[in-house]
Amino acid sequence: MNAPAPSAALRPAGADALLKRSKLAGLLRRHTQCEVLFDAASRARYATDASIYQIEPVGVAVPTSDADLVMALAIARDLSVPVLPRGGGTSQCGQTVGECLVLDASKHLNRVLNFDAEARRVTVEPGMVLDHLNAYLKPHGLWFPVDVSTSAQATLGGMAGNNSCGSRSIAYGNMVHNVAAIDAILADGSEEHFGPFGADATRKVSPRLGRMVSDLFSLGAREKGEIERVWPRVLRRVGGYNLDVFHPVSERPYTADNSVNLAHLLVGSEGTLALTRRITLDLSPLPRAKALGVVNFPTFYQAMDAAQHIVKLGPVAVELVDRTMIDLARANPAFRPVIDRALIGTPAAILLVEFAGADRGEQLSRLKQLVELMSDHGLPGSVVEMPDEGAQKALWEVRKAGLNIMMSMKGDGKPVSFIEDCAVPLEHLADYTARLTEVFHRHGTEGTWYAHASVGTLHVRPILDMRRSGNAGGAAKMRAIAQEASAMVREYKGAYSGEHGDGLCRGEWIEWQFGPRLNNAFREIKALFDPDNRMNPGKIIDPPRMDDASLFRFKPGHAVAPVSTALDWSGFDVTRNPLTGIETAPGTGHDPAQGLAKAVDMCNNNGHCRKFDAGTMCPSYRATRDEQHLTRGRANTLRQAMSGQLGQDGEGGIASRAVHEALKLCVSCKGCKRECPTGVDMAKMKIEHLHHYNRKHGLTLKDRLIANLPRYAPAASTFGWALNLRDTIPGLALLSEKLLGFSARRSLPRWTRPFRKMGSDTISEKMGSDPISVNDAKSVILWVDTFNNYFEPDNLTAAKAVLEAAGYKVAVSVPPGERPLCCGRTYLATGQVDTARAEARRTLEYLLPLIDKGAVVVGLEPSCLFSLRDEFLAMNLGAGAARLALEAFTFEEFIAREVDAGRFAARFNALPQERVLLHGHCHQKAFDAVAPIHKVLGLIPQLKVETIESSCCGMAGAFGYEREHYDVSMKMAELSLLPAVRAAGDDTLIVADGTSCRHQIHDGAAREALHVARVLAAALER
Repeated sequence: MNAPAPSAALRPAGADALLKRSKLAGLLRRHTQCEVLFDAASRARYATDASIYQIEPVGVAVPTSDADLVMALAIARDLSVPVLPRGGGTSQCGQTVGECLVLDASKHLNRVLNFDAEARRVTVEPGMVLDHLNAYLKPHGLWFPVDVSTSAQATLGGMAGNNSCGSRSIAYGNMVHNVAAIDAILADGSEEHFGPFGADATRKVSPRLGRMVSDLFSLGAREKGEIERVWPRVLRRVGGYNLDVFHPVSERPYTADNSVNLAHLLVGSEGTLALTRRITLDLSPLPRAKALGVVNFPTFYQAMDAAQHIVKLGPVAVELVDRTMIDLARANPAFRPVIDRALIGTPAAILLVEFAGADRGEQLSRLKQLVELMSDHGLPGSVVEMPDEGAQKALWEVRKAGLNIMMSMKGDGKPVSFIEDCAVPLEHLADYTARLTEVFHRHGTEGTWYAHASVGTLHVRPILDMRRSGNAGGAAKMRAIAQEASAMVREYKGAYSGEHGDGLCRGEWIEWQFGPRLNNAFREIKALFDPDNRMNPGKIIDPPRMDDASLFRFKPGHAVAPVSTALDWSGFDVTRNPLTGIETAPGTGHDPAQGLAKAVDMCNNNGHCRKFDAGTMCPSYRATRDEQHLTRGRANTLRQAMSGQLGQDGEGGIASRAVHEALKLCVSCKGCKRECPTGVDMAKMKIEHLHHYNRKHGLTLKDRLIANLPRYAPAASTFGWALNLRDTIPGLALLSEKLLGFSARRSLPRWTRPFRKMGSDTISEKMGSDPISVNDAKSVILWVDTFNNYFEPDNLTAAKAVLEAAGYKVAVSVPPGERPLCCGRTYLATGQVDTARAEARRTLEYLLPLIDKGAVVVGLEPSCLFSLRDEFLAMNLGAGAARLALEAFTFEEFIAREVDAGRFAARFNALPQERVLLHGHCHQKAFDAVAPIHKVLGLIPQLKVETIESSCCGMAGAFGYEREHYDVSMKMAELSLLPAVRAAGDDTLIVADGTSCRHQIHDGAAREALHVARVLAAALER
């Protein structure tokens, strides 16, 4: 349709481009306090958002203040470089990628500037994240109700740029209905206030703005008839510019009295008109009562047809979850129990119907009306009633992760955003979805469906392979499907762009939707604000074709360099039939990197890792707020390095220094393994990278000391007293920092007499050389890990005492006359996969015969124990590794299982302390193994357990001991862990199962944290 507008600033010859980039970077560094990121890897990390597009920016500036924003724009203007404002980078349509200077407001420009609770109004900087704002407002009984699914990542500036909507727009409207004013910087550098106009104006309009407003009003008056004729009437319409502010025709007015608010013209403009400095928002009271009904439907059509009837009950939300999303959610261990509670049988689709208000009785009454309504429509017993807000919240979290869950499909085909925003009147919704499904099938694919049934906007995404070109490729199918879908939207008098904006995938459809006359009016608006086309060019005005493959993430000629992987990634190397959902066998997907590239590509840039509110992921980002130190940023760096897109900075592919820099603050917490909805396992990817990197660059002395600790520990422990002098004799700590890199500000673990010495009778005298009897249901192999054995043996002693008191026969994982078995964790942490594999084989050789006789393995150190359940499965060790994984438990998991089975015989007395403050190890969180700790501590009478809502403690094995990482380690700990420990009284027990966690608490809060085993042992009935 429209051709992209050429820009001289973007297309200079190579040498000139480099010179301009260098000059721009230099001026930004000299005249601003911005973080200036112009290296190839940084530009690559900002080249993508959550869309299918990838455009390398000129550079990235991260303003630290409002003044930086003004100056950066001025410098860019003087050099004729276009600018692109960016928040969380979660756009699905390509709004936040472009060949511009990217201005990232999310790191520093994120404050609340003014708050008036009585007036229900707040003013924020554009980088403020929605969830952070609502956390600030909650104590005042208020919230900002445009509740987008990316609320933990989406910034208010980005939401205003997109005119975001959210699940509850039927009750609260879109972003534009909740914005009171915007303070912005225009392209010429003038700073203007956009708000109510005329009699409602709160500020005098400047002469510059006055002239612009006069022209805008004239333009609106001129196009009044055309607006009346073609403007979509549906609530969900976010395409083009909001020219209808001058003559509202939508079903929900912009203002209560149809007066003009100039800020509403900027909302939805995608950064093409002005740079936002601050936004003033209207707030709503928090609903005091909520009730949720989950309606299960035998067919998808019935669900769509029912929406028009359900909305008459006055719900605040009616959200769809289709069968594909249900199945994918059930495949995620974090989501499965939640989604299962919402299901009756195997429905084809479910609708989440929420009622909310001030009176709980009224909401419960409406829930009963929903049950009656569905019975009247032939579906008795189809509603799962959820009056409890805890269950409601858990289910909404699954729904909010909808797109990301959809993107967890393996194989090259993924759900693609381009018609996901089409909005049609509710009475046509069922027919529209049925006809669109037929379109998908004609093109050999299926669609995934979810989202806002209440307002006729369904985020449908056909599964397409955007790597594939030609008539059967993703781009060709995308255009063909878009043309058929648009015809239906027009037939049903809907809107083609209903929530996520235009960007690169729908920009060319603006003229189709509004016609050439209004499209020219949009062009006039752009010229009034930005006559030189320097504000996010190529969006809304003169956009490229949606299927311009040169703008895709997987451009023509995209190829991955072959990699001989150390770990097994074959499970990702599959193809998937989009119609049947059937995947081919592992290793059949033709990935030159043996599945690693496809594992990396599971990251769709949704930004779910940019969260702070709960969970573990991503601790390094929480501490730094840098895109580089984010799961998404690391995945982007890996993807582009492995496909040769980083130039000299990416030399060496997976072993490149660019990848190494991106991964150096990854603490291998495995938070992403559980919490990333698409299953990106960056901890495992780091192991793979270090394997290749250290083969190329070699290991440092520090790395060798860390890795080989399990092998030299038996000998070192005999002169541990001398090693312990490091922290007692002045100067030795500084010397160890200089020679080995261990921070002098950090104490080292203290050597002590080990729990079991090599060469001693490692099996209890009562047991002989073969400790396990055939089919002995009460035999336990206590995993003697290096850290507890040589530094904290009291934990092993306590665990053994508890297990024996409960009636178990306890052996230890130390073969007679040999050093203890090893999980290989220290070798994996330094990329020595081959050595770790040798240790794993030795472990399997000893343990499997005992497991076959009925024994189970019980470990105290989470990082070691979960290596048996995780990394062992990725080292090509055969079926024995899977067998061991099934019989390996943390101390608490084992006891909780045995309690449930009625086999645990130990009894406990009350302790002097009545409160426990618990910090879960990252790997316990990743494997959902924190709940058993609560259950086990609950065996002690009168003991109350509270969990610290914390991410990683910051130690992460050797990470926190290292000089270069000490500061960020402490910053991670200070986010929540250490303040919570310091606030605890002396009568509170601090419990942490991780060796490094306990060390961090000791060093950072001067408190002794205990392993659960010691707490139980202290409470044993004697």
